[in-house]
Amino acid sequence: MREPDAVSTVSPRSPSNHHHPFPFELIFTQTNRSSGMQAQSQAQASQPRGVGMPVGAAGGGGTAGHYDELRDEGGKTRAHYEAVVADLQKREQAGVKRLSDTARRLLAERGVTFNVYDSKGMDTPWTMDPVPFVISAAEWEGIEKALIQRATLLNAVLTDSYGPQQLIRKGDLPAALVLAQPGYLRPCHGIQVPQNKPLQVYGADIARAADGKWWVIADRTQIPTGAGYALENRLITSRLLPEVFRDARVRRLAGFFRQMQQSLAALAPRRVEEPRVVLLTPGPYNETYFEQAYLARYLGYTLVEGEDLTVRDDRVFLKTLSGLEPVDVILRRVDDDFADPLELRNDSMLGVPGLVRAVRAGNVALANALGSGLAEAPAMMAFLPGLCRKLLGESLLMPSVATWWCGQEQPQREVEARMGQLVIKSAFRVRGREVHFGEKLGATERAALLERMRFAPDRWVAQEKLSFSTTPTWEDGRLVPRPVSVRIYLVATADGYVVMPGALTRVGASLDSPLVSMQKGGSSKDTWVLSEGPVENVTLLSTTRTPVELRRVGHNLGSRVANHLFWLGRYAERAESTARLLRSTLLRCSPESGMSETPLLLPLLASLRSLGVIEQVPTAAALSSQQEQIEARLLKAVFDRTHPVSIRSSVQHLQRIGVLLRDRISVDTWRVISQLSDPLEAHSGATPSVSPVSDALNVLTRVILDMASFHGLAKENMTRAQGWMFLDMGHRVERIMYICELLLAGLRSDDAENPSLLEAILEVGDSTITYRNRYSLLPQLAAVYDLLMLDELNPRGLRFQFERINAHFRHLPREQSSAVLTPAMRVLIESNTRLQLCDPTELARVEPGKWAQTQVAKMLAQLIESMPAMNDALTAGYFAHSTISSSEAVPADLTFTPPPPR
Repeated sequence: MREPDAVSTVSPRSPSNHHHPFPFELIFTQTNRSSGMQAQSQAQASQPRGVGMPVGAAGGGGTAGHYDELRDEGGKTRAHYEAVVADLQKREQAGVKRLSDTARRLLAERGVTFNVYDSKGMDTPWTMDPVPFVISAAEWEGIEKALIQRATLLNAVLTDSYGPQQLIRKGDLPAALVLAQPGYLRPCHGIQVPQNKPLQVYGADIARAADGKWWVIADRTQIPTGAGYALENRLITSRLLPEVFRDARVRRLAGFFRQMQQSLAALAPRRVEEPRVVLLTPGPYNETYFEQAYLARYLGYTLVEGEDLTVRDDRVFLKTLSGLEPVDVILRRVDDDFADPLELRNDSMLGVPGLVRAVRAGNVALANALGSGLAEAPAMMAFLPGLCRKLLGESLLMPSVATWWCGQEQPQREVEARMGQLVIKSAFRVRGREVHFGEKLGATERAALLERMRFAPDRWVAQEKLSFSTTPTWEDGRLVPRPVSVRIYLVATADGYVVMPGALTRVGASLDSPLVSMQKGGSSKDTWVLSEGPVENVTLLSTTRTPVELRRVGHNLGSRVANHLFWLGRYAERAESTARLLRSTLLRCSPESGMSETPLLLPLLASLRSLGVIEQVPTAAALSSQQEQIEARLLKAVFDRTHPVSIRSSVQHLQRIGVLLRDRISVDTWRVISQLSDPLEAHSGATPSVSPVSDALNVLTRVILDMASFHGLAKENMTRAQGWMFLDMGHRVERIMYICELLLAGLRSDDAENPSLLEAILEVGDSTITYRNRYSLLPQLAAVYDLLMLDELNPRGLRFQFERINAHFRHLPREQSSAVLTPAMRVLIESNTRLQLCDPTELARVEPGKWAQTQVAKMLAQLIESMPAMNDALTAGYFAHSTISSSEAVPADLTFTPPPPR
C-alpha cells in the first residue's frame, strides 16, 4: 500500500524559504504572529464541516504563516526544547554535522530503507534528522486524551457500519458515504470481530496550524505504517544524544510494543499459552517492507506472504517444513481488498484465498479487521463532530481539518464558491487519488474540474488550507525551518486504547513544499515526549519469574523462508566460485603471460562455458589471435548486469534474496550482503582504465574476500537449525556443480596431465597449500583428482560436500518420518555411492588423451546431471510441498517458483 502524503497547503504569498546559519538564535527570521486557520463546527451531519474544541497551546510566532515549534512569539526558546538547544549550542556547527553524518552512517549500517515509486526504486536509504521533535508532558496529556477519544469514535463507526448500520438508518451518516465507498467490503458485513475492536491499531496524522492548535489531517485505520521507523529513529537518537536523552526524561517506547504483543495475543480464538501470530506482508516491493521485517523480528512474529498461508476447513495454516501449523492472529500489511482473491479482489495473489471465510467462522483474528479502511476516507472527517456527540456524548477534542463532502448540496455549493481557497481531493482512499490546489488552477483547469465534480459530486471532498508548523532541521550544513507533521500510534486494549509515547515525525523537503512526504524528498525525526517525573525503564522481554520451557529450536521454518535460504546459499557459492574461476582465467589471459599458457587456458574457458558464464570458446589455433575478444567476454562475465550468470547478476540475486530474509539474518550479515555490490558499482562509475584486466582482478579478489566474510558469519553465528541446513545445502549443491565442471573440463583436455593445468585446478579449488603439504611434488593427475573428489577432509572436495548434505538430510522432518527413501534422498545416495566407488588411480593407467573416456569422467558427468534432479526433489518435497500434510492430514498446495538458477 502506498502511503498517502500529508498535505501542507501554504499560501503563495508566504515568503520564500530563507536559510539561516548558526548561531542557533538565528535559525528563523523573526515575524509577527500570523493568523491561523479559522473553522467553525457544525452540529448537524447535514452541514459537515470538521471542527471542534482544539488541543494546543495558544500563541506562537516564527516564519510568516507558520507556528514556530522551537520559540515563542517573543523569540525565547520554549521550555521543553531548552535541553536540546543547550546540547546543540555546545556542539556548535561542526558537532551537529557530526551528529548528522553519524546518523546517516548508522542507518546505512542497519540497512534501514524504504521503497520509492519513482526512479529511485527499491532500498532507498531512510533519512533522519538528528535534532528531535520535542513535545512537553502537559501538551502530550491533551493530545493523548484527544486521540484515545478519536480512536474510540472511529472504532464505533466501523462496528456500526459492518453491523446494524443504525447511523445510516437514523440519518446520522449518509448511506452513499458508506455503501458507495470503494473501501466498504460487503462480504465482511456481519462478521463478528473479537472484543468488538475492528480498529486494533490506529494511527493519526496531526499537524499544528499557525494559531498553535493541533488538527488531525488524516486517519490511518487500515494499515497504520511507520511505528517501526519511529522505533528505529529512537534507537539511533538515543545513541547520538545519550546524556540529553536521559536528562530530559524522554518516555520510552518499549511499553507500547509490549502492550501490542499482549493485545494481539488476546485476540486469538484458540485458548493456548502461546498463540501463533504472523505478520502478513505484500512482499519486498512494498514501500515499507523494511519496517514490516523489522517489526516482525522485534515483536517475535513470523513474517509471511500470502503464499505462505493456506485455508483448510475454514482455518488458516502456515506452511512449514514439518507440515501445516495453525495461525491464530494475523497482523496484516496487505490492503483490505487484496486480502482474499476469492471474495474480494481477484486479480492479485497478495492475499490468502479463503481468508474471509476463515474470519467469518471465527477461526482467525485480523488486525486490523477487514474493511477498516472505510474510516480513512477524507469525506468521513466532515461528519466526525456530529458522530462524536451522537455516539460518545461529547465534543471532539481535536478537530479534523475543515472538510466539506460534495455529496450534499449545501456543502457542494460552498465548495464551488470558495474553490480557489480550498484543496480538492478524492473523497475516498483510492489508488491514483487526485489532489488539486484551487489557488493554482487556471480558468480552464478549474472549469474542467468543476464539470467532473458536478458529474459525480459524492466522489469529491474539499478541505481548508493548513500551514504546518516549522521545526529546526539540519540541512546543507545549517539548521533551517521545515514544515512538520506527526503520526501517533494507538493500540486497543480490553478497556480502551493505549497511545505510544512517541511518534513518527516527518518534515517536508522545503518550507514552501505542499507535501510532507518521504516519497517527495522529506525526512524524519525522532519524537521525544517528555515526562514530568522519573521515566520507567521498560523492556519488551518478559520479566515474570514463571519457569520457562527450555528449547533448542523455535517455530518450524516456513517453506518460503527455507526456499530463500537454500537459494541464498546457492547464489553465494555461485558468486564466489565464478569469481575464483574468472580470476584464474584472467591471470593466465593477461598480456604478461603472452598467451603462453594456452594449454591450461582452454579447459578453464571450457568450464566457464559449461557453467553458462561465457558463450563461446575459441579453438586452440585461434586462441592467440582472439586475446582481446576473450578478455572482453571475461570482463562482461564480471560486470555486465544483463548477463544472467555474471558476478554482478549473482550478487544482485543474492542481495534480492537477502531483502526477503531481512527478518531472519543478523545486522552484520546484512551489512556484508548490502556491501557486496560496492566494488562492482565503483568500477562502473569510474573512468575507463588503461588496465581493465588488472582492475577486474582487484574487483574479483574483493568479491572473494566479501563472500568469505558472508560464509564466516553464517558458519559462526547461525544456530544449526533448519534454516542453517538449507542455507548450507544450497551452498554445497552449487559447489558440487562447479567442482565437477572444472574437473571434467580438465579431463577433456589433451593436456590433462600438464602440471600447469593441474596447478590452475588446485588454485580454483583453493587446495594448493593442502596439496603441497601432502605431496611436496609437482601436481599429478591422480593425486589432484583424489584430493578434489574423494578426500572427505577437504572442504573443497566433492566427498566433503556430499557428506555434509547427507548429515543435513538426516535431520529433515520428511527424511526422518518416511518409511521409504524420499526422491531427494535417493538421488543423494546414488550420487554419493558413485563417488565413493570411483577410483582416481585409473587416470594414471590410461593412455594420454583418453581421460575423457574413463569411469572418472563418466561419473563426473553423472553427478552434474544429478544435481538438478536433487534440486527438483528438494523443491517438490520441502518448498513446493507436493505431498505436505498437517497433523490433520490436510494437503497443502504451495507452489513456489525458485529464482532462476542460471
